Amino acid sequence: MSQKTSAPQGDPALKRSFKGHKDEVCRVAFNPNLKQAVSGSKDGTVMVWNFKSTMRPFRFVGHKGPVYDVKAAPAGNIIASCSEDSTIRLWKNSVEGHSSIIKKHTGAVKSIDFSFDGSLLLSGSHDKTLMVHQTSDSKFLFSLPHAHNNFINSCKFSPDTRLLASGSDDRSVKLWDFTSKQMINQFVDHDQ
Repeated sequence: MSQKTSAPQGDPALKRSFKGHKDEVCRVAFNPNLKQAVSGSKDGTVMVWNFKSTMRPFRFVGHKGPVYDVKAAPAGNIIASCSEDSTIRLWKNSVEGHSSIIKKHTGAVKSIDFSFDGSLLLSGSHDKTLMVHQTSDSKFLFSLPHAHNNFINSCKFSPDTRLLASGSDDRSVKLWDFTSKQMINQFVDHDQ
């Protein structure tokens, strides 16, 4: 006997709204625990929004420019943010908002991503460089300098961390081998 499932009826309903940024919100991400959302704004702050209405949000202050990307580590204990100020911050996900600073890029950092286990952080920047950092001690591991011919706006680990992907203003997407640090594929629209 099979059970019939039906699609929800009607339009989606707004469950909750969060207000607190003083400028445009650039990025929103879920904490994997599904109890929080994280946002980064042009006001230079990171906000951690608790889904329980009785819990106050956390406001993390420290960047000296717009926050372009935010991510929560897979365990939910660390929040990463990157900014126009060329820094990455790793925030302890608590009301105190203590952070460590990674200052290796020379241009605005536009994108960050955690590895599947949260031990590594990938960053892409307007300095055209991809970098990999260790999250436990904010240690710089390696970079792919001049990975693109223009600003890097997006970067991502593959689910198994064997590959890195990057996207750029140069209209290309590149795949990189994590171990050899070599580009293994490039996707470019040659019709434009």
